[in-house]
Amino acid sequence: MVLTRKVLIHAKKSSLQQQQQQQRSSKHVSSKAGWPNPSSSSSSPANPFGLPILLPPAPFKDWPPWLDMPPVQTPSPSPSPSPAADEPSASPPPEHATHAGSIALPPAAASTVRPEVTTPIDGENNNRINHGGGGWGRRRVTSYVVVVVAMAMAMGMVVVWLRWWRRGGVVASVRPWATGLSGQLARAFVTGVPALKRAELEAACEDFSNVIGEMPGYVMYKGTLSSGVEIAVVSTTKASPKDWSKRCEAHFRKKITSLSRVNHKNFVNLLGYCEEEQPFTRMMVFEYAPNGTLFDHLHARDEGHQLDWATRLRVAVGVAYCLEHMHQLSPPEIVRALDASTVYLTDDFAAKVSDVLFSSSGEAETAPMPDRESVVYGYGMLLLEIMSGRFTASEGGLVQGWAAAFLRGERRLGDVMDPALRGAFHGETVDRLDAVVRSCTERDPRRRPDMGDVARLLREITALPPDAATPRVSPLWWAELEIISTEAA
Repeated sequence: MVLTRKVLIHAKKSSLQQQQQQQRSSKHVSSKAGWPNPSSSSSSPANPFGLPILLPPAPFKDWPPWLDMPPVQTPSPSPSPSPAADEPSASPPPEHATHAGSIALPPAAASTVRPEVTTPIDGENNNRINHGGGGWGRRRVTSYVVVVVAMAMAMGMVVVWLRWWRRGGVVASVRPWATGLSGQLARAFVTGVPALKRAELEAACEDFSNVIGEMPGYVMYKGTLSSGVEIAVVSTTKASPKDWSKRCEAHFRKKITSLSRVNHKNFVNLLGYCEEEQPFTRMMVFEYAPNGTLFDHLHARDEGHQLDWATRLRVAVGVAYCLEHMHQLSPPEIVRALDASTVYLTDDFAAKVSDVLFSSSGEAETAPMPDRESVVYGYGMLLLEIMSGRFTASEGGLVQGWAAAFLRGERRLGDVMDPALRGAFHGETVDRLDAVVRSCTERDPRRRPDMGDVARLLREITALPPDAATPRVSPLWWAELEIISTEAA
């Protein structure tokens, strides 16, 4: 009995020690896992051994409220402890079974992956987060669309205008050096060279009876407008379209285009043209220079036609300014023939370079065109003719003997000056003009100056600016031309 009692006491002590050790272990595990202290939780159910069941913390503590909570796998409850827990058993206990006096730990929770939350880009699915901002995004997109459409329409209008402009809506045309154009004539010059009617020109030229010049394939008429202003009309002698080839027509139109680009005060400017089929008409209308050609004044021996020293300098400088302007155009305009017979004089004896002839046979299209160097050479020979008053070349184009001696350096300009000018010029001025003539007539074209340099040298020698070499402007020119071009334009 005594032995049995000792055994029971010893067993109770062992059981108490084991329970105390179990409690200390459970407290240590709870503090490590972050679970609530079982001793402070009054609502936790107790297990058969009198200890509370410890549950894991709730997952997805910080899950956003606007998203659905993902499914949480509930851990399986621990199986009830066996009634015979105190009695030894030969079979192994279940996975979650505990021995007497042990704490039932919850099973491991199933691993749940926290889904990635993607924050929408500003303007994209904006109403998913903030229903009040969706309208603002749509308004901004609409504004962008309106701006793009407006820019596209503006660019389209610019393209259409450029095409219209290049096709002839606004073309480079005759812009007379006289200012103050108005009315129908101004509109005609904006859109191109005025196309005049044959009947109007026929009335101005007295039924084309006032002939002032004839050349192979051409005839020149003088016309007088009702206001008293005079014009020159150059017409082809072809009387039928059958005699007027396509090449002639192309050259006629090309001539109109090229002459309309010059527009210089010392040039015989193109005023208009006439193109009709019945009767066949191809005419160009030019300014009229009432004092004839320079050739007439240099080689006519009448006292009233002699040009004095100042007038000759003014003529020479005016021609140089005109050629300089023509060569500076892009592309440059080249005079086909430059001599005393192609330079006209106005009523105040200002020079006007002319290029009035157009091809009536098509041969001019195949003939070699002169270049700027050859024009400079021609100007040097013209300057020599103006100063000497003598022919520099024969009718066949051969240089006269005296001129050839000058070009070889055997004679100086002072030796060949016009006797009518004796005592009217300074020797230093003549020497400087001598140098200009020789530089223009260099044998090597590459060593010849351009017309810009020639004009600059002549301005230094004569002290004549461009305005001093230009003719006076008659205001009646454009007023009368406006009347005859009213219906034509």
